[in-house]
Amino acid sequence: MEPEYDVVCIGLTGSGKTSLLSRLCNEATDNIIPTTGFSIKAVPFQNAILNVKELGGADSIKKYWSRYYQGSQGVVFVLDSASSEEDLEVARTELHLALQHPQLCTLPFLILANHQDKPAARSVQEIKKYFELEPLARGKSWILEGSTVDSMDAVKESFGQLIHLLEEKDHETGRI
Repeated sequence: MEPEYDVVCIGLTGSGKTSLLSRLCNEATDNIIPTTGFSIKAVPFQNAILNVKELGGADSIKKYWSRYYQGSQGVVFVLDSASSEEDLEVARTELHLALQHPQLCTLPFLILANHQDKPAARSVQEIKKYFELEPLARGKSWILEGSTVDSMDAVKESFGQLIHLLEEKDHETGRI
């Protein structure tokens, strides 16, 4: 019996959350429309199943994100590395809010700098610096990886790292 973990997936509209999750479930990605509200996918991996609650990234929905945090064991934050400065700043604010949110701050984070295949994409190093991850996320468990839907092996590997952090956290709680 594989362990199951409940994970919340957040990020601005157009960052690529739905496409990445659909590809992980081997679903077609040609008719994807922005997620309104939220959707839940059971994403199978070799050693675990992630029940991913994906929350729509539109402004009208973002303000309700925190209502869906309860019960989460991990967080996937997807950002568009090729977005405008303005959107990147909004994404940074949202990520900072999530990292400091009482229901999420102790959880492992997988941060995906998506759309790495676009010419305008910033490198993972640039994102790390811009998002001020080192000082902000000190003492937290987080992973920052580049991603693109064309390279799903790398994405699976990133999720594999998240699962590893979830397992570690699981053992810790088991010990108490």
